[in-house]
Amino acid sequence: MTQGVDNDNGPSQKERPEVRMRARDLNLWYGNTQALHDINLDMYSREVTALIGPSGCGKSTFLRCLNRMNDLIPEVRLEGRVELDGEDIYDHSVDVVQLRTHVGMVFQKPNPFPKSIYENIAYAPRLHGTGTSRAELDALVESSLKRAGLWNEVADRLDTPGTELSGGQQQRLCIARAIAVNPEVILMDEPASALDPLATATVEELIHELKDNYTIVIVTHNLQQAARVAGYTAFFHMGKIVEFSDTDTLFTNPTEQRTEDYITGRFG
Repeated sequence: MTQGVDNDNGPSQKERPEVRMRARDLNLWYGNTQALHDINLDMYSREVTALIGPSGCGKSTFLRCLNRMNDLIPEVRLEGRVELDGEDIYDHSVDVVQLRTHVGMVFQKPNPFPKSIYENIAYAPRLHGTGTSRAELDALVESSLKRAGLWNEVADRLDTPGTELSGGQQQRLCIARAIAVNPEVILMDEPASALDPLATATVEELIHELKDNYTIVIVTHNLQQAARVAGYTAFFHMGKIVEFSDTDTLFTNPTEQRTEDYITGRFG
């Protein structure tokens, strides 16, 4: 099962929901080195899609294609399409800053702004004009922190610098910051790899809750994490998608030998 997008190649074991984002015939080069080869992938609305594979296989490069973060890297060249709600995000008419309010990113290492907890959340809505009055911002900060499962821990210290929180709290603050601008899609690049087991479990529980309202695409090296949080999983190897399916099928009944070899620990 390769490039799971067509009727005979996509997830086969459960009814597929609405597509929120899709990649079509996506190729990417760093200078003369091709990092992605003919990527075709559907990412479904209000589902978690995990991208797994060994280091250097292209999964984080692909993730950065979904909100054009690779635009910031010199000598990157891209061919193909990435669509959000049917519109090509690489069209010349697309405002990249606006795009990133619709497709937010949470990074591997928590990166709160050197500002207060309150300002970490309020900064982007104020910048984009979605929260203007203090009352609007207060309500937005509270709702974002509640959705990120952090409000009860920080409600009495919103003026504290975000950098003074624990690692797990900082990551949830970054998630709250991402959802404060009401995105459609949240990208997560190994969001728990730098966290302890308790904080990891908290972030995974939060992902389960967030998928009720957001489309989530997560890169993870942790196969158990992919099995726990993702409804769909794509296995990347050497810049290509080897197999894509609903997660249960991919982990219990893969159709490609390379997939079975990877998930059983024979390589990677």
